[in-house]
Amino acid sequence: MIECLKRIIRKYQSLEPPDGLLPRRVAIGSLPGKVSVVTGVRGSGKTTLLRQRIRQLIESGVPRKNILYLNLTDDRLYWLRHENPDIILEAYYELHPQKRGSETVHYFFDEVQALQHWPLFIDRLLRTEKCEITVAGSLLPSPEEETACPLTGRIVSWEIFPLSFREFLYGKGIESDGPLSTKQRLTIQKAFEDYWQFGGFPGANRVDQQQSIEAHQANWNAILASIIGHHNISHPRAVIDLAHWLMDNTGFFYAVSHLTDHLKSLGHRVRKSSVVDWLVAFEDAGLLFSVNIFSSSPTRISVNPRKVYCVDHALTASVSSGIFTNRDCLLENLVFTALRRVTPEIFYHKTKTGREVDLVALLPSAPGQEQAILLIQVCASLADPRVKQSELHSLSEAMVELAVAEGTIVTWRTDETIPVGFGTIRVVPIWQFLLEMEPRT
Repeated sequence: MIECLKRIIRKYQSLEPPDGLLPRRVAIGSLPGKVSVVTGVRGSGKTTLLRQRIRQLIESGVPRKNILYLNLTDDRLYWLRHENPDIILEAYYELHPQKRGSETVHYFFDEVQALQHWPLFIDRLLRTEKCEITVAGSLLPSPEEETACPLTGRIVSWEIFPLSFREFLYGKGIESDGPLSTKQRLTIQKAFEDYWQFGGFPGANRVDQQQSIEAHQANWNAILASIIGHHNISHPRAVIDLAHWLMDNTGFFYAVSHLTDHLKSLGHRVRKSSVVDWLVAFEDAGLLFSVNIFSSSPTRISVNPRKVYCVDHALTASVSSGIFTNRDCLLENLVFTALRRVTPEIFYHKTKTGREVDLVALLPSAPGQEQAILLIQVCASLADPRVKQSELHSLSEAMVELAVAEGTIVTWRTDETIPVGFGTIRVVPIWQFLLEMEPRT
């Protein structure tokens, strides 16, 4: 077994970090005494990010022999799930005994959740070895679980999502930073049509439409299989049926009791508590996200339904039945994912008269400053005057209630500014909103 590990370690050390990968505009680094943890949905580009970091280290002069990379879902390493992970150190230091304690070794463990009790192993590495550690995984512990983890307080996290629109443009060589000329704007608008169709999963890009749909469906099945296997779920068919219902209802409301009744109508004998656990598992895997009503009252939050969104609008289009999903739903999902890259604090709002504002986001703020509140309505077209008036009325009512001076309506193409009694409502096309939400680098 140790010889198998040594062969794999040697192979990875001799490989050139591949070119041609869709680049990520996320830079991961390291801090002394901390472990860098990269999380995100399966297929979102975590491995690419690790490879980019390895290339940076090599280009900065770090010897290849000082880098240990293992993908722990490699089938040749399946036996490691039942072994003491110390064998990894044994294998590496048999290859390079002179480095122990004298040189910094950079450890990269991809899909680290395949290793039993991996936090204990990483904790011991941090305490006993001269090293920097980066781990990546699709099913790593949630923040609640991490409170009992030996690494608590020593984790620097990066949450990775499928390609953002700006990253998508960057991969196509399209400049999107700085003031845009008319030609650039037209080029970006044209590129958005591709992004709308193919989405952000790297494996579903650079192929034709049918191959993209097949890639999304294959990734969807792999994500669900990994969730079911990781949590040892005894009702896999019920989990799959639940996931499909949620995808079919992207952007809509749900209640746990309704979901439970729906599964029972399909012949599944399930408890509400199981449905709650599965919803948490979907969110921990980075696949589906639930949004509460915006309120400081726990009671109001508990009695109101939640809204559901998927990590990628094109994945939704490729997997859902299309009965309920339409352009407005997918557009709202895309706006949600743009916000989710910036903040996890996203809600919906009901005004005192019962009008709904699609999304409320609390943006990160500097210490001592209040969080900025974004109020956002999503509507593909405002061509119908009645629709436009309704959207403006809902948003302006919420602006007054929450004392927010600016609201936003995200549309397919419209770009205008509308003064209202309490402030201003910006109407922006979706491509512009996506670029505004992502910081330039």
